[in-house]
Amino acid sequence: MSRICQITGKKVISGNNVSHSHAKTKRKFHPNLHTKRFYVPEEDKWIKLMVSAAGIRNINKKGIAAALKEAAEKGYYKA
Repeated sequence: MSRICQITGKKVISGNNVSHSHAKTKRKFHPNLHTKRFYVPEEDKWIKLMVSAAGIRNINKKGIAAALKEAAEKGYYKA
């Protein structure tokens, strides 16, 4: 499974390791992803999502139904 948050769309980005001498080598920045189960009362079922820490906070703030609807509109989540 790819390393993409299903709520926020956060994914791996690239950058540089910078040494003391400022020699640069490529590296990757990974999002803080967790596989987590959420209960959706509207559908009366549990769903499993790979979400970032920011995505979990988003769900806590908006609610799971609103967060899923918004993520589906943006194309991050497919029901």
